[in-house]
Amino acid sequence: MRNYFGVAALMVLAACNTNSNSSGTTTKDSTAKTVAVATVASISFKDAKLQDIYNDYIALKDALVATKMPDAQTAAKKLAGSLKIFNGCENTAVTAQKIADAKDIVAQRKEFTALSSDVIALFKHAELAKGTIFVQHCPMANKGDGGDWLSSEKKIQNPYFGSEMMECGAVTEEIKAK
Repeated sequence: MRNYFGVAALMVLAACNTNSNSSGTTTKDSTAKTVAVATVASISFKDAKLQDIYNDYIALKDALVATKMPDAQTAAKKLAGSLKIFNGCENTAVTAQKIADAKDIVAQRKEFTALSSDVIALFKHAELAKGTIFVQHCPMANKGDGGDWLSSEKKIQNPYFGSEMMECGAVTEEIKAK
């Protein structure tokens, strides 16, 4: 029975790695950043504070996708500031600050799970004026516990593994303008 679980785990790992090995990490990272910048503009909220939170969150997610710890620290600090001034998001701001203060990318990615959970709940109830936000999930993140994140595009760009498993994950939900 253990052999079956081992084989199943290897198959899942191989499936998630299939496309990420087909090209260099530098090309994928720079492409991801370019695409993300272009698509963030297609998302707009009726509340300017929510727009700032979303833009800062996407900047943090993109830094984690690119495995750039200093950029993630900067983006997380900015996100923490945006969250502090939005009523009800004070605890989420503390989580963002933990990412800013983290000493390595592994710790940043671990805290990103809790942050994403809170931010996803926030945006599910927000008034989106234009665009579609994609809720994405990687079942292998956090040692198999899984992890969610938001994206402005359907294409998977995994912030939990970066270039190691760039395309591991799936769209689980879409948040659309009403």
